[in-house]
Amino acid sequence: MDPRTNPLLSALPKAEREALLRQAQEETHAKGAQILEQGGQPAEKLYLVLEGEVALRDGEEEVGSLGPGEFFGFPSLLSGESPAFSVIARTPVRLLAFPKETFQKLLTFPEAARFFGQGLVSRVRLREVPDPSLFSPVGRLVRRPPAFIPPTAKVEEAAQRMREEGVSSLLVEAEPLGILTDRDLRNRVLAEGRSPATPVAEVMTAPVFALPAETPIYEAMAAMVERGIHHLPVTQGKEVVGVVTHTDLMLHQAQNPLLLLRRIERLDLERYGLQVAHLVEALFARGLGGLEIGRVVASLNDALIRRLVKEAEAALGEPPMPYSFMVFGSEGRREQALLTDQDNALVLGEGGHEAYFQALAERVVQGLIRAGIPECKGGYMATRWRMPLRDWVATFSKWMETPEPQALLETQILFDFRGVAGALSLRVLEEAILERSRKGVFLYHLAQSALAFRPPLGLFGRVRTEKGFVDLKRYALAPIVALARLYALMAGDQARGTVERLKAAARAGTLSREGAERLGEAYRFFFHLRLAHQLATFREGKAIGNRVLWTALSPWERQQALEGFRAILEIQESTAGRFQLR
Repeated sequence: MDPRTNPLLSALPKAEREALLRQAQEETHAKGAQILEQGGQPAEKLYLVLEGEVALRDGEEEVGSLGPGEFFGFPSLLSGESPAFSVIARTPVRLLAFPKETFQKLLTFPEAARFFGQGLVSRVRLREVPDPSLFSPVGRLVRRPPAFIPPTAKVEEAAQRMREEGVSSLLVEAEPLGILTDRDLRNRVLAEGRSPATPVAEVMTAPVFALPAETPIYEAMAAMVERGIHHLPVTQGKEVVGVVTHTDLMLHQAQNPLLLLRRIERLDLERYGLQVAHLVEALFARGLGGLEIGRVVASLNDALIRRLVKEAEAALGEPPMPYSFMVFGSEGRREQALLTDQDNALVLGEGGHEAYFQALAERVVQGLIRAGIPECKGGYMATRWRMPLRDWVATFSKWMETPEPQALLETQILFDFRGVAGALSLRVLEEAILERSRKGVFLYHLAQSALAFRPPLGLFGRVRTEKGFVDLKRYALAPIVALARLYALMAGDQARGTVERLKAAARAGTLSREGAERLGEAYRFFFHLRLAHQLATFREGKAIGNRVLWTALSPWERQQALEGFRAILEIQESTAGRFQLR
């Protein structure tokens, strides 16, 4: 067949199609030849069948076949993992092989990304794995019991065992339990020139991170992204019943955070912001809550920062002292579903080495810009906000001891800090904040600022609008964030998420349980409503904002919004009385 007649390739602009075809080479394989090996080396090429037929085999069982005009190799290319099936020439075949780099260029075309995403799903169905929802237990994805190996075994034996078992990981029977993966063999053995006789104990990861089988799939995805891991042991009670891989979860759906994680690891940053938006859209459509989506996106952003920091250290050399690259604001709270601008800073172990950390900050900030995350308009970025830990403690102390308007603004932005990369602990800073919050008039001023934005309720409980619109960030989300921050600080709790802060305040008694629950429900509702509106404007190609048209809301949404506004107002009134701010 002429590859130009392939439905996917023929849909591309002619000049781009011809450029892609020039980078491909023809290959021929005899009948019975193995082109890709199940559990073997990851695919390096995208293959298009021109003549003949290939078989897809799961072990010894043939589960499908492909003929002229059909592609293979892309599931492994997308995941970076071993092929899920062996590909065998059923007849003599003629193939067109596209290099990995060409495949990456092909994915920049939306029609190609959709095509291979749909193809990924169809290949998964060949394995007859049920199609659970994001809320199904991750244990449903376990296909076989785990394989074990003793810690004294040689890595050569481990590699052979993986091949024999057709698995990409082995659990190591050590105390505590460990895990050895195919990535460990590549990165810790081959890449470092270690001997095949190296004991497994020297290159394994221990203790192993595991989750109970009843954990929802979306939580498992988020946990794997947060930790940058590709194999997740699943437990039933105290027993490990199987290992779910990155590929198992990634193949569960085409728009998957683990697929983006792979691109981050390769520093494939172009269109990252757009890909995150599409991911959010897909997760939202599948029923995942806005705050849960925020956690997934925050985990991806954390992974992106860690990758950029690692790349910066590789270019600049070992850091001259411990440091922490931290984020704050909505990113610090893990409540940023669609990407906005950057909010980050550097905390250094001590003074000095300004040139090194200036260069590191610039590299990371520029990398984030390249990924589609713009500079902070207010300048809250590591290129400007960078000082030793003791100076951060002194700065926070000054803000809290003399809480002038600008100081209050700084604290409310930076109080939601969270370390993402680097070896320096921020515990000293956290303890300093808690200690100083118990002294002086800081909490009084923090309470005053929490009352700055009142819900837009007028006479008879009617909603006041601005030309028909209501700003959900200004009049709904921000007041709840401020109240949650205040009452969690009063409770001496360093929780970051707004709902978690409300729960901490309720446990400590600084906020009534009923009040905390009502504010928590309101926050979830307003966050979800804003995200739904933002996704709608994203699909229309319009600028993403925080305002919604009040009359466009359904009667149920208007009623829920009114209940949420009333809850905010009641807690604000209670706060005003408590701190004598009337």
